[in-house]
Amino acid sequence: MYKLIVFFLFCGIGLQAQELNCSVTINAEQTGQSNLQVFRTLKSELTEFMNNTTWTDLNVKQQERIDCSLVIIVSNINSDSFTASVQIQSSRPVFNSTYNTPVFNFNDKQFNFRYTEFQPLNYNPNNFDSNLISVLSFYAYTIIGLDASTYELGGGEPYFEEAKRIVNTAQQQVSDGWSAQSGTQSRYRLNQDLLSPNFREFSNALYAYHKNGLDYMADNTKEAKQSIAVTLQLFNQLYSNRPNNFLSRVFFDTKAEEIASMFSGGPQINVSNLVTVLNKVAPTKSSYWQQIKL
Repeated sequence: MYKLIVFFLFCGIGLQAQELNCSVTINAEQTGQSNLQVFRTLKSELTEFMNNTTWTDLNVKQQERIDCSLVIIVSNINSDSFTASVQIQSSRPVFNSTYNTPVFNFNDKQFNFRYTEFQPLNYNPNNFDSNLISVLSFYAYTIIGLDASTYELGGGEPYFEEAKRIVNTAQQQVSDGWSAQSGTQSRYRLNQDLLSPNFREFSNALYAYHKNGLDYMADNTKEAKQSIAVTLQLFNQLYSNRPNNFLSRVFFDTKAEEIASMFSGGPQINVSNLVTVLNKVAPTKSSYWQQIKL
């Protein structure tokens, strides 16, 4: 995506295209009414909304669209009122490989919304139309921003700012997930931290992990692993300044399995200090860190 940004800024071209390749799953088993037509319609309309909305002014080819998914768990339905949670995931390809690395993996438990079958779903940046539209639009920009951040240092900020605009508009209508009172793992907190100068180490780590590590893996695996090991040390500094911070939890929820696999095979490097740091900054993932070969 970074190359696309540079190219079109240079050329002064503002062509538009859809940015996401999003799959949507609706799981309504907990309602006891999973066969209702409304769930099939909702899946179809949300898939179209995520994939056919033009979120940016970038010209993105079909094969360059960001792979992502939404798994919506509906626990209760009462007329047009839905009680639900949503699991959001995204990934991006690693250079010179067939491997897609996970970039974002987050479970939003504050996802209650109203929906009437066949209601139009359109994103308007200046208005609050529904909590359903605001939540999905927020995650569309967060996914795009995190993806851009892996290609260019600070590349995601314009998209996080757009997500902040959604936060500011939505919190005037709905509180759950959108306000400072929504807890430490809310959409509000995620957006605040992604834009905060206090978490600059996170932005640096996200970029270096992908561009100086994974994208270099095909050229020199050992050096790439050493680079990633050094990059992960940044979370030690982040922990010292903000113990148990939200962004670190999001990162390791996304990357723990990949990190464990990466350092459990292939060219061996000294990882004793790395394991110590990982157990300190992400102790809940200790079962993964035990797989790393010292």
